[in-house]
Amino acid sequence: MTLLKEPDFGTPARPGEATVELTIDGITVTVPPGTSVMRAAKQAGVDVPKLCATDNLEAFGSCRLCVVEIDGVRGTPASCTTPVAPGMSVRTQNERLGKLRRGVMELYISDHPLDCLTCSANGDCELQDMAGVTGLREVRYGSGVEAGANHLDLPTDSSNPYFDFEASKCIACSRCVRACDEVQGTLALTIEGRGFDSKVAAGAGVSFMESDCVSCGACVQACPTATLQEKSVVELGMPTRSVITTCAYCGVGCSFKAEMRGDELVRMVPYKNGGANEGHSCVKGRFAFGYASHPDRVLEPMVRDTIEDEWRKVSWDEAISFTARRLRELQAQYGPGAIGAITSSRTTNEEVYAVQKMVRAVFGNNNVDTCARVCHSPTGYGLKQTFGESAGTQDFKSVEEADVILVIGANPTDAHPVFASRMKKRLRQGAKLIVIDPRRIDLVRSPHIEAAHHLRLAPGTNVAIINAIAHVVVTENLVDRAFVADRCEDFETWESFIAQPEHSPEAVADISGVPAEEIRAAARLYATGGNGAIYYGLGVTEHSQGSTMVMGMANLAMATGNIGRRGVGVNPLRGQNNVQGSCDMGSFPHELPGYRHVSDDGVREVYEKLWGTPLLNEPGLRIPNMFDASIEGSFRGLFVQGEDIAQSDPNTQHVFAALGALDLLVVQDLFVNETAKFAHVLLPGTSFLEKDGTFTNAERRINRVRPIMAPATGKQEWEIVCEIAQAMGYPMHYDSASQIMDEIAQTTPTFMGVSFKKLDEVGSIQWPCNVDFPNGMPIMHEEEFTRGKGRFMETVYVPTTERSTRKFPLILTTGRILSQYNVGAQTRRTANVAWHPEDILEMHPHDAEVRGIEDGDQVALSSRVGRTELRAKLSDRMPVGVCYTTFHHPVTGANVITTDNSDWATNCPEYKVTAVQVDLLPDRVATRAEREPAVAGGNR
Repeated sequence: MTLLKEPDFGTPARPGEATVELTIDGITVTVPPGTSVMRAAKQAGVDVPKLCATDNLEAFGSCRLCVVEIDGVRGTPASCTTPVAPGMSVRTQNERLGKLRRGVMELYISDHPLDCLTCSANGDCELQDMAGVTGLREVRYGSGVEAGANHLDLPTDSSNPYFDFEASKCIACSRCVRACDEVQGTLALTIEGRGFDSKVAAGAGVSFMESDCVSCGACVQACPTATLQEKSVVELGMPTRSVITTCAYCGVGCSFKAEMRGDELVRMVPYKNGGANEGHSCVKGRFAFGYASHPDRVLEPMVRDTIEDEWRKVSWDEAISFTARRLRELQAQYGPGAIGAITSSRTTNEEVYAVQKMVRAVFGNNNVDTCARVCHSPTGYGLKQTFGESAGTQDFKSVEEADVILVIGANPTDAHPVFASRMKKRLRQGAKLIVIDPRRIDLVRSPHIEAAHHLRLAPGTNVAIINAIAHVVVTENLVDRAFVADRCEDFETWESFIAQPEHSPEAVADISGVPAEEIRAAARLYATGGNGAIYYGLGVTEHSQGSTMVMGMANLAMATGNIGRRGVGVNPLRGQNNVQGSCDMGSFPHELPGYRHVSDDGVREVYEKLWGTPLLNEPGLRIPNMFDASIEGSFRGLFVQGEDIAQSDPNTQHVFAALGALDLLVVQDLFVNETAKFAHVLLPGTSFLEKDGTFTNAERRINRVRPIMAPATGKQEWEIVCEIAQAMGYPMHYDSASQIMDEIAQTTPTFMGVSFKKLDEVGSIQWPCNVDFPNGMPIMHEEEFTRGKGRFMETVYVPTTERSTRKFPLILTTGRILSQYNVGAQTRRTANVAWHPEDILEMHPHDAEVRGIEDGDQVALSSRVGRTELRAKLSDRMPVGVCYTTFHHPVTGANVITTDNSDWATNCPEYKVTAVQVDLLPDRVATRAEREPAVAGGNR
């Protein structure tokens, strides 16, 4: 495969039907109104020279290379800024235009280093290309010092760990500045100075690393020269081939071109045709892939008889035989239900499917669960009850048509940054924003964005707030009664319930801490402001009433008619790359693939015939049940696929006790993580760069994951699972991952039309993909809900039992930060640690002052179940009485603090509400001279 060069049309496409006909160099072309002459020319097969123009940025018209002649128009207008008109006749090439362009190029080259042969961008430099296209053969003004005043001695900024800014090569085209504005929405870059003194600056006299830059890479991608260049390209050389694949970080599911030089990965470039990201990226997906080749990776299987023993490297045959024999021995001694498995949201659909099949067909039970248990299981339950489908309703692009955006318990700029950039663009265009969150996230106020309302509720009062908003909708007659009458059921019962006085904003104000008028104003805006879209995260689901809150949001969307079209919907922002897919594949103990209950005789019969073995009709153990049963002694063996449950699950001491009680723990992962410290078998896994399969993102988009290199371990993860099954006596075999997807499509109605071949043809598909929707369904519930009628559910507010006390007077809530991911196993093994080298504790200055704590002090954080130590950062992002931390570093072990409180319906842990105390550690207080900032670099 060669290096994939995507066409650049110079300016963005315009919506609408192609109705404007014009001629360009004698070629007739028809395009939509508003299209630029430059883009129309490209569509006609005519390339107009350009430097400041690129098709993901609005036209700027500064470089003057793209000048053309138009009949009836004076002068030589810039084709990038000139819209087409009916009957227009355009010439892009003649002697006059050529002379003008060569003059422009002379000026550029006279102030540019002439080191093309040794430049890192040689062969991938638009300035170099345009010099050739315009026919420039001499520079009359001289070059370098011969040309007089110049910028050739400007310094290079190498502060960012991933790219350099070589100012001497900058042509001040503003593409990087515009990309930071229009694509990313951070506005960290600017053009400083005027005229000859104009230059790109990352803030007022600071380096890129010290600035507000979030290292998304948009500026690097936009740069037409070597001014902004990946350090990996400088070190390894220009790539020579590309493989299209999918990011393995968050639930956005960005598509990338993995650009290689031989067998070595040089860089990841966001793919313009990626349905989820459309050519944008974040610091993790763009740059943080180095963990895949980190020396910590385990590449050979290892076993040991007890967890006190040293690891012993063995062959694959011995590791698989050891695993299978021990699993069978445990079942023979303790019964078929004594073993089980936990699937991963970081592996492919095909790998997850293989594990749940092993549990059901080989282990002979339904003891399979997934890490979605601890994040978005309430989403599956709540949306299934109300809409009939356990997934979000929209594609990401839908937000571009939202008029009011309601963000609840989510921090998109940190956890889902590429989607956040889409959202910020819509907000800057005039959409209104409502944020419901205890913490003042960046979206509340950032460049050119300010939330219309920030409902700063007390942690644990989500349901009370959503009920109060719905109360306003009902009692102020803001219900879309036509939609409700036509599309929904059980409305009257719900309406009577929600109209009760205890749900009024005035009653809820005392519970939530949010003023009643603020609740009323937000409710009116959502109900009357046009298309209303709800986006939510773990701040909704990770509560004791997570499932109730999901149903409450669904109720609100149905009551206002904000379902079933573009710009609306109820949309979970899922945390990991394949959380949606792991759930789709039957990873829950009560559901087979496609969210079909194990008690359904017809569904079981499909699998029993195909797999050739009877299946149990009773749900198996959830993760918390497995832990409890392990401590009790009835659950003896566990297979963990790619999850670090010892770090990610709540009440760490309880998890440690459960893992330590197992007779056999098998871990399949890239590294010796915290869970592997309790393991008896460690089966090395594959990174996303080695996987062949699919991921399903938060918008139900199924994307191909293609290997750019052979597995470093010698085996794909699904192959290992199959070999364990075979060693246990069950004939489980596939020739390829595509065969596994074929079986998924054969047995799962929502995946009926999916195959690797089809995905390779169309790029991606949003399920359901079947006879009725052969190309997928971007927007769900357009004509009717999956369950027929949308169902209103009563959502009684039940206060959490986790409350502040004299001993633990503060409430801790948790979240993520942009540069790190989940438990940090991947990102901690990259240069991303430059931004977040440790977890810190955010606390309000008032709470700190009464405890004698200053910014940067080492503190003890304790709850009724555990204690840890970390540094304090004083911030008014949190209200008085509430503190916040992340969970990316095992040395901190934030989940030592969190309790085993959980959602009433799904057992999703209540990570977001933990009563704690914070105490100063006097012997650890650093002097002001010694103290380092709590977070290195940037405004994160």
